[in-house]
Amino acid sequence: MANVTVIGAQWGDEGKGKIVDWLASRADAVVRFQGGHNAGHTLVVGNTTYKLSLLPSGIVTGTLSIIGNGVVLDPWALKAEIEKLEGQGVTINPDNFAIADNCPLILPIHRDLDGLRETAAGSGKIGTTGRGIGPAYEDKVGRRAIRVCDLAHLDQLEPQLDRLCAHHDALRAGFGEPPVDRDRLLADLSEIAPFVLQYAQPVWKRLKKVRKAGARILFEGAQGVLLDVDHGTYPFVTSSNTVSGTAASGSGLGPNSTGFVLGIVKAYTTRVGSGPFPTELEDETGQRLGERGHEFGTVTGRKRRCGWFDAVLVRQSCAISGVTGIALTKLDVLDGFDTVKICTGYRLRGKILDYFPSHSADQAAVEPIYEEMDGWHETTAGARSWADLPAQAIKYIQRVQELIETPVALVSTSPEREDTILVRDPFVD
Repeated sequence: MANVTVIGAQWGDEGKGKIVDWLASRADAVVRFQGGHNAGHTLVVGNTTYKLSLLPSGIVTGTLSIIGNGVVLDPWALKAEIEKLEGQGVTINPDNFAIADNCPLILPIHRDLDGLRETAAGSGKIGTTGRGIGPAYEDKVGRRAIRVCDLAHLDQLEPQLDRLCAHHDALRAGFGEPPVDRDRLLADLSEIAPFVLQYAQPVWKRLKKVRKAGARILFEGAQGVLLDVDHGTYPFVTSSNTVSGTAASGSGLGPNSTGFVLGIVKAYTTRVGSGPFPTELEDETGQRLGERGHEFGTVTGRKRRCGWFDAVLVRQSCAISGVTGIALTKLDVLDGFDTVKICTGYRLRGKILDYFPSHSADQAAVEPIYEEMDGWHETTAGARSWADLPAQAIKYIQRVQELIETPVALVSTSPEREDTILVRDPFVD
């Protein structure tokens, strides 16, 4: 049996939560390998809706769930999320949940800095969620982060605090803010430490044992490939690598352990926050997609921008992330359109491009080239087999996989876990 890595192949918000939940019910361990609590999954299980932003999706079904070292962890957000889920009847304990002890922490000073920068940025705003994710990753690579393992050694934290405060005090002074209150920070850490440490361990070791036993591991990514700090629409990106290769470094397992790479792809395109978006529709059609798709962020509640499916972007994402097959989600949102469009290329200053350029000015200037297809008026909602789909919807799916040069493994037709058409089982090697 194969392991499976799930990533978003657009700008995030592709409906990963439902797919990951569906796969997690068949996995022995679920690992979150990057990102912070700035992204979220909505899971619908029976009549209950769960909203997750840090915890791996497997936790809802009691599957071993692990936060890997590639994640930046806000311990206070974690505590609040665990308490909320426990209030919904979910059992969370050290038997089914673990945190990498080398995972960097998001501190209150990171949230402060995130907000101060974004407020001062003016027209240069990136559109962060203000949760401190970017500054926490900066401190990680700047070798001044406080990590989970440090919570067990707070009496030896002074040298790290010196490095951390030397950096942050200078930045805060530039914004007219007072220096870091070290005593308050230490007190806050001392208070939260026992809660976090009960779950802390070298998760690479636990995962090695799980893998040796022949168990199925599901690697769960946040956001999407187009928000990758290297391969996304820079600078309008997140602060981590969102591509599938990060599953290895962000969990402590080698690259040969990531298995089948499942790219989650919405049947149209959305993005939240600032940045280029070639197929964006600022008209009635875009509004209709947003309303039918309930396009609001799980964590932030922000309205998402909507547009037609961009095959150029998805083809690029699949190539960069080594996607084995895609899960096409929210097909039912396209029900009832007389015609539907797919972007097959771009025009840029008189040239035709079959890829998305790297420079932000070029990204903003490209014009989509569309292929138009007949739509369908029958419903696809709740379909569980090809026979349940209208012929024109099947033609649309087939055209999508031709253009992105990647086969469809799953089709999701509603938020319900069972409303899924399985073409190829990602867990079967």
